[in-house]
Amino acid sequence: QVQLVESGGGLVQAGGSLRLSCAASSRTFNIYSMAWFRQAPGKEREFVAAISWNGATRNYADSVKARFIISRDNAKITTYLQMNSLKVEDTAVYLCAADRSGNTGPRSREYDYWGQGTQVTVSS
Repeated sequence: QVQLVESGGGLVQAGGSLRLSCAASSRTFNIYSMAWFRQAPGKEREFVAAISWNGATRNYADSVKARFIISRDNAKITTYLQMNSLKVEDTAVYLCAADRSGNTGPRSREYDYWGQGTQVTVSS
């Protein structure tokens, strides 16, 4: 069964850093684009960042540009989200997603596979 499993969330003070990981269950994911979304309580799911299968294309939401970095290690079938200079408003459940067609856009409905999410809480 195809699975995406996120890890690395936690509680951090504003200005701190966290690195999230998304481990895939199959090397088939190495040809998929990968993305991170987040969802805060009472809010819609929000695009954070996406990366193409070979890392050549990376897209970011304006709200995280210059603070977050998306990367992937296909040998480990894992995608990462390095989050720096965290703000209270970054608090959310972070979910990773995969798209078989290679899309790296911000629309969640275009992604085919989803993980369960990992909680990130930033305190002031």
